[in-house]
Amino acid sequence: MATLHIEHPITDFATWKTAFDRFASARKSAGVRRHRVQRPVDDPAYVVIDLDFDDVADAERFLGFLRTTVWSSPDNAPALSGAPRTRILETAE
Repeated sequence: MATLHIEHPITDFATWKTAFDRFASARKSAGVRRHRVQRPVDDPAYVVIDLDFDDVADAERFLGFLRTTVWSSPDNAPALSGAPRTRILETAE
C-alpha cells in the first residue's frame, strides 16, 4: 500500500472542504482506497490529508493530477494558501 501524504495551509476550511469534495469521483477513479483529512488542534488554517492507494505508481499519477489540474487553478483550489508539501509513503509494517 502507498499513501500520498499532503499538508498545506488554507484560508477557510469550509471552502477548502467544498473544493475537496468536488474531486471525490476523481479520487475514486484514480484508485484512492481511503482518505483521511486531519487538522492540527492548534492551527485551524492547516490541513493534513492522507490518500491510500494500492501502489506507488497510482499515488504518483494522482499527485501529478493534483499539481497540474487542481493546485494550479485558483478555481479548483480556492482556499489553498501557499504550496502543498507532499510525500509518497509505503507501508512498512
